[in-house]
Amino acid sequence: MSSLHKISVSVFYIFLSLTASGGGPYRPSAGAGEAGMGYVCIMKNGFWSSFHNQASLAYNKSFSFGLNYENRFSIKELGTRSVGMTIPAGKASLGVVYSHFGYTDFKRDMTGLACGIKLSEKISAGIQVDYFSERASGEYGNNQSVTCEAGLLVTPSENIRIGIHLFNPVPNSIRKTYLPTTLRVGAGTDLNKLLFAGVEVEMSSGSKLIIRTGFEYEAAKKLWIRSGFSTNNNSFSFGLGYLAKIAQINLGFTTHEKLGVTSSVSLIFKIH
Repeated sequence: MSSLHKISVSVFYIFLSLTASGGGPYRPSAGAGEAGMGYVCIMKNGFWSSFHNQASLAYNKSFSFGLNYENRFSIKELGTRSVGMTIPAGKASLGVVYSHFGYTDFKRDMTGLACGIKLSEKISAGIQVDYFSERASGEYGNNQSVTCEAGLLVTPSENIRIGIHLFNPVPNSIRKTYLPTTLRVGAGTDLNKLLFAGVEVEMSSGSKLIIRTGFEYEAAKKLWIRSGFSTNNNSFSFGLGYLAKIAQINLGFTTHEKLGVTSSVSLIFKIH
């Protein structure tokens, strides 16, 4: 029965990875704040830039450390734990990220090293090298893969930001392990000093076009309310964020029309 349960969980994960919002099996999502907005975030500056658009790293000028946990559909075997760090480096900023998914008999790890830099007053760019490792018990064996991703962030005006991100431009014909190629394009605007809204389109090899919308509203000093929608499984998202003295605390919830709710929590510490 134990072996049957392990196989069932692995098969179930493969199924939901193809249907769940906010990141596929090879591109782990991170950031409860981003989850609350339905992952409309490639045009928005934030700590978890190395999971979404490395160009945003150029605007992170403080040494920061963050933790994130995603509890997918309240199944502990499907939990994802992520950590990240941003390091100012002169005109550029570096990002280091690590994500772990799985349980004893099926694990997937991702490690990334990123760099973001301002090319001009209105344009920044970033690049990241990723290493993926997948380990399964028994005859399934282990797989490793290396790829890269890159992004641009353009601010044509003070209140408008445009983000472009490309994951895995490397052809799968030269690798043993399949990795999807994904392009994300999005734009966002500060409608006023308290309200930000954005829209994003994602195109991924072997998948349907996904459209996302999301907003963030500063309801009170240091308190944010977020919400979003994705055409992928008609998924709704909502969340809260609070800036405490020592850390920023975020909660995010994403629905799935058939499988239930995925919850996320993250803590971000800034060390000046």
